[in-house]
Amino acid sequence: MSYKIVTDSCANLTDEQIENYGVEIISLKYRIEDKEYDSYVKGMKTDYAETYRLLREQAMITTSLASREDCDKVIPAILENGEDVLILAFSSGLSGTYQNIVLAAEDYKEMYPDRKIIVVDTLCAALGEGMAVHYAAKLKAEGKSIEEVASWVEQNKLKICHVFTIGDLFFLKRGGRLSGTSAVFGTLLGIKPMLHVANDGKLYVTGKVRGRAAALEALVSSLDERGEDIANQDIFIVHGDCEDEAQKVGDEIKKRYGVKNIVYNLIDPVIAAHAGPGTLAVFFIGKER
Repeated sequence: MSYKIVTDSCANLTDEQIENYGVEIISLKYRIEDKEYDSYVKGMKTDYAETYRLLREQAMITTSLASREDCDKVIPAILENGEDVLILAFSSGLSGTYQNIVLAAEDYKEMYPDRKIIVVDTLCAALGEGMAVHYAAKLKAEGKSIEEVASWVEQNKLKICHVFTIGDLFFLKRGGRLSGTSAVFGTLLGIKPMLHVANDGKLYVTGKVRGRAAALEALVSSLDERGEDIANQDIFIVHGDCEDEAQKVGDEIKKRYGVKNIVYNLIDPVIAAHAGPGTLAVFFIGKER
């Protein structure tokens, strides 16, 4: 039976990936002053330059969960077309989007009783979530069934490592997205926090280094510490408007580990509103997070 993979805009997939994978995107929204924007609009290249300028001024940018209306723009049309749906959702540890999608899916199952609708909480964020979609799309292209692909994601999602550093803990602290260790690291001169997304899908500070250069080196060396068969992986990197540093990290990863392909993307405004400019994250497959 034919099926579509659906994810949300927090997966931070590039336009090229979205097209190549044939996935559909449920867009989350963000608000600047009195105007609301979709984080992703199909067929439209969004310029985030102004959003990042405002973030650097610590402007208040608020975000919204994926609503029922947002789901209705994407999923019913697929079901009407006679296709099943596999939805890979943003971590429930960071957003209520997954829960909203589950509620919508229950209604769709009643409306389309002959269709299969599977929702997976990826417990991933940004291109970590995108990495789950990446492998799911590969399996689908190989002819795997919707159940087989969903099962693979469930079994392997906690091997998708998210290692990142940020420019200023102010944003995570303001948005309440930081769990575990105190945000005091960010107030110490020259100290940069290292963070990851843990098995519960939440953010935790894992350590601290002195200076930005050391933080970038820690990102690179994390692949050696946690990664598995790195040379044969596609590595994903997202950045909060710090492209030169992202490229520097990627070049060093290629040099050190023999990686052939790295995918880069800018962090979308919904995640950037909570992580802030200067965020830099590396995603790869490891034995565990």
